[in-house]
Amino acid sequence: MEKWALLGEKIRKYVNPQTFAVSVSFLQSDEQLPERTKRPMKDLGVLMAPCQGAGMARRYGWTVAFGPEDVGCGIAAHTYGWDRLADETGAIDFLLRMNYASDEEAAQGVLKGFRMLDMGKDLQVVYTPLERTSREPHVVLVYVDPAQMMRLIHGATFRDGTPVTGSFSGRAASCTEGVLGAYLDGECKVVVPGNGDRVWAGCQDHEMIMAIPSGKLTDVVEGLEKSHQKGVRYPIPTYLRYRPEVAFSIPLSDIFKLPPSKE
Repeated sequence: MEKWALLGEKIRKYVNPQTFAVSVSFLQSDEQLPERTKRPMKDLGVLMAPCQGAGMARRYGWTVAFGPEDVGCGIAAHTYGWDRLADETGAIDFLLRMNYASDEEAAQGVLKGFRMLDMGKDLQVVYTPLERTSREPHVVLVYVDPAQMMRLIHGATFRDGTPVTGSFSGRAASCTEGVLGAYLDGECKVVVPGNGDRVWAGCQDHEMIMAIPSGKLTDVVEGLEKSHQKGVRYPIPTYLRYRPEVAFSIPLSDIFKLPPSKE
């Protein structure tokens, strides 16, 4: 779709991320999937985590779709509604064994903090490069470094001045804190990639994520454009018009008057 392709091109122009911005769409039937969509189990022969689908979209340029038969991540299966936990005992035991929580009460707090989607078990989640999407996204993920994140925040706060927020647990980050948080709240979210994002989806140490609900994307890009026009840009234009100090207490004009060294 031309609108989303143009917005993706502008993000590339004004922010210059290393990888594609990713369109995330929620569909109710695999009959709605774009042509040449890859399914983890059917086409790749393996169960995968949704963050890996985002990774393939942003790095390979692929369109990847997940249904309940494709998901190999228990947290995503739970939060996206494909396979809700009927009993929290196993999840609590995992959190305790991994020392993610100090005790059972803390572990229950972790579970309660997860955002939850309720679109039924037939939900299909589609990841595709924003510049190549054939349908309107629900959320857009942009993977950036901290300086690029600053610019995205400038864009996100342009329309109404409201600061951007996030939820930081180090777990279920791009999928739940990012995609679901932005979708359910209708607001941009800053995301610190979680352990799964890094181990399985290839997020690098310098990367952060902004999750943008599709209804906010035009405003974000407009904010980027407007501030870019005033010189607030990426790459950051550092100030260089000044006289540097050197490691001499002698005025520069006298340096060349010094007698030759005897050494």
